[in-house]
Formats: sequence, structure tokens, C-alpha cells
Amino acid sequence: MTHISELDTPALIIDLDAMERNLKRVADYTRAHGLRLRPHTKTHKIPELGRRQVALGAVGLTVAKTTEAEVMLRAGPSEMLVAFPVLGRQKTERLMKVASQTPVTVAVDNAESAKALSLAAEAAGVSIGVLAEFDAGLHRVGAETPETLVGLVREISRLPGLRFLGLNFYPGHIKDLGEDLTDTLQGLDQCVSSRAEAVEKAGFSLPVISGGSTPTLFESHRIGRVNEIRPGTYIFNDRNTWQLGACELSDCAASIIATVVSTSIPGQVIIDGGSKTFSSDRCAAENAPGYGYFPDAPQAVLTKMNEEHGYVDVRETGGNWRPGDRLRVIPNHICVAMNLHEKVYGIRGDEVVEEWKVEGRGKLQ
Repeated sequence: MTHISELDTPALIIDLDAMERNLKRVADYTRAHGLRLRPHTKTHKIPELGRRQVALGAVGLTVAKTTEAEVMLRAGPSEMLVAFPVLGRQKTERLMKVASQTPVTVAVDNAESAKALSLAAEAAGVSIGVLAEFDAGLHRVGAETPETLVGLVREISRLPGLRFLGLNFYPGHIKDLGEDLTDTLQGLDQCVSSRAEAVEKAGFSLPVISGGSTPTLFESHRIGRVNEIRPGTYIFNDRNTWQLGACELSDCAASIIATVVSTSIPGQVIIDGGSKTFSSDRCAAENAPGYGYFPDAPQAVLTKMNEEHGYVDVRETGGNWRPGDRLRVIPNHICVAMNLHEKVYGIRGDEVVEEWKVEGRGKLQ
């Protein structure tokens, strides 16, 4: 068994006890509230962890890209949702091959995507489920009004090879869980209800209304029409979810160990991880400086990064830092950090007990 002090750095480690608590908490919550759980695998990108989510009751898995779908087939999901527009011959051909092995649903917000899926499904002799996506406030993708959503649903429903299954949305604009949360959630509830009612009034049933995110995860039952959620980050959490109030610091299962390689500048240390290790995402919370949080040295600030160098301001730590010392960093955004690492290590206490290849790393098509 390997001690974490023996790992070459930078090394991304997963506290298995914390991860398992996170998984169980969400599985218990969804069961208690009668919600389908179809977790997004963009965070972990590891089929073995997808298998664990399915074993805890997930009805299927969510991916963003068709190449991710190919990887997550190894998790053995009973169904797969691609929650990203699928356009382009190579992508639709890949998707049809996946659909020949497990039921596939795709989120669609325009007629062009629906027609392309229909043609590919007809040619491959498969049936593709479709969720019509609407904009719930993030203003990224999705039909903007109930009227445009109904038009999209009509288009999907008449196309061969497609099965209209319901609606899809992502409330990514809701990050602050502070005093205005109740009003914000009421607004989201009204948005979802108005879209659902418009589609039903047009004569379509809605077996699935899929939404949710990690920040709003445990408030999902307050959105009355939602019956499925797709959180991703919850499996590990990160500095964003913690400092936005969506989890406790102890729920942050993933961190990166880095080594101090230089102390030549007073008040500063250089660690062996930069933008290629942590990503350049800033923390979404206000007054949270730097590119990560140091749980064992909270006053330290990762102020700047080059590709391989991390500049850490240690003036307020009171420590006598030396080359060879190690620092543990909780990244601001774990999903991006995972995509930068070839393998990660599962630990219990200070011992490495599992090692996984990040098989979904770089699957961008």
C-alpha cells in the first residue's frame, strides 16, 4: 500500500470516505423526494465511478459529448443522456453506435439538431429519445419562450426515429444560496411550470422534466414539476460549491498535492503545479481570492499561475516553507482540473487504496 507522501506530484487525490458520503447523501435525497437521479459524469470522467452511481440507484448517466458517451458505456448504464447539442456527421454516427448498445436520449433546442438526429437514427435503424430544452435563466441554450418551446416539441414529435420524452433545463444562473434563495427558486418554479403547462396544453405528455445542478441540488424538490435531476460536481465538490454554501468544507473530496520547488522570493513559494494542473478558473464566490484553497494553510493564496508554476503568497501563514514541502490544494473548479490529469488516486486516511485512469479526459467531440 502506498502512502500519499510517496506520490509523485502534482497528484490529484480523492478522499473516498468523503466521496462515498456525498454519493449516499444524494441517493438518499432523491429517493426520499421521488426524484430520478441521472448524474452528470463530466466531473469524474471515470467509468468505475459511474458504476458506483448506478449501483446507488441512478437511473442512468449524463454526458456532454458523444465521445464521453462512448467511454461511459463501460459503466453499464441502463440509459444515457447527452445534455449538449449534437450536430455534425461524425457526432451523430458515434451516437448511433452508442444507441445500439444502450437507450440514448439527447437534449435538443432547435429544429436543425432534431432533423439531423432523425436522419441518423433512421439510417441506423435505432430510436433516439429527445428532451426539448428551454432556457431557465442562464441564457446559454434552450427555447426562450413557451411558444418557441411548443413549436420545437411539435417539430420533434413529427420526426421519424425520435421519441419525444419531455423537457430539459439547467439552472446554472443560480449560484448564490443566500437570503434571496426562496424568491429565486419561486421564480424558477414558475418558469418550469409555465413551460410544462404550455406543452401539455398543446397535447403532449411529459414523462420527464429534467433539471438541476449541484448548487441547487438539495432544493430540487421545491421545483414542483421536476422529476429528474442531473448534478455532476456533487460527487467531489470543490471550492466553488463550498464557498457558495452548497456543501461543507469536509464534503470536498478532491484535492491536489503539490510540492514547493522554490522559496527564493521572500513571502512567496513556487509549487510544481500551474494552469495545467488546477485550470485558470476563478472562484465563483465573492471575496475568495486565488485559484484554490489550502486547507492546511488557509492564509496561503495561489495568486498567479504559469503553465507549470504556481505562485503562492505565504506571508500570512507564519510558516517557514522549504523546497520539498508539500501543500494540498482544493481547486476552484474540480471538473476542469480532472480533465487535466491522466490518473487520480483514491485514499483512505493517508493511504492510497485505489488508482483510476481518467478515461473521459480530453473527450471533447
